[in-house]
Amino acid sequence: MAIDHFAINAIARSADEQGKGASRRLRKQNLVPAIIYGGGEEPTAISIKLNEMVKSLEYEAFFSQILTITTDSGDEHQVVIKDLQRHPAKGFPMHADFQRIVKGQKIHMNIPVHFSGREDAPGTANGGILSTLVSDIEIIALPSQLPEYLDVDVSAMEIGDSYRLSDINLPEGVVIYELDIEDGTDRTIVNMQPPTVEEVDEVIEDDVDADEVPATEQGGEGTDADNEESDGDDKDAE
Repeated sequence: MAIDHFAINAIARSADEQGKGASRRLRKQNLVPAIIYGGGEEPTAISIKLNEMVKSLEYEAFFSQILTITTDSGDEHQVVIKDLQRHPAKGFPMHADFQRIVKGQKIHMNIPVHFSGREDAPGTANGGILSTLVSDIEIIALPSQLPEYLDVDVSAMEIGDSYRLSDINLPEGVVIYELDIEDGTDRTIVNMQPPTVEEVDEVIEDDVDADEVPATEQGGEGTDADNEESDGDDKDAE
């Protein structure tokens, strides 16, 4: 089921709680500094509890849907997330940028792409390899028409088939940015490649001539012993 919005509680930040030093202090208090901008209003600096932010980030739709941020002063903001900074090693959020939405005004958003039906594709059954070339696509739409994700059905793909941006079945009111601009490219987003076959050199064991094997490998020492034993028998016979 699509998620229409997420509710986030935030704390408004005063002027002396902004800047790099203040942001470090906030992180030590398990708070994530953030900013809300756009919509014809002044930017609003806020902080969000780290555990609440981490919980929201578990949902893919958090990155493509309308969010409602309510500050401790009672102000409410309808926004979409536009940028997220994470710790380079540990991955936890360090800073977030949110953009206000304006009712009736279209926005640009990067929406996740899901490829469904790959197990049912004839190409897969014949050993083909499905190669996906995108994970998200920039779209233009009204905030109320933002999809949670774009679905690409690949269940009919044969080996050698490929789908382009123009092959995506778009929800009503949604436009792909690259196809909407004058110099845009209708690029490939997925293809079904032939199976990869590794050539294995076949080793053929030829019959080996006994004369080609060194004497030491034929039990040469045993042969000498037999000769000595034969010499002894000859002496006794004398």
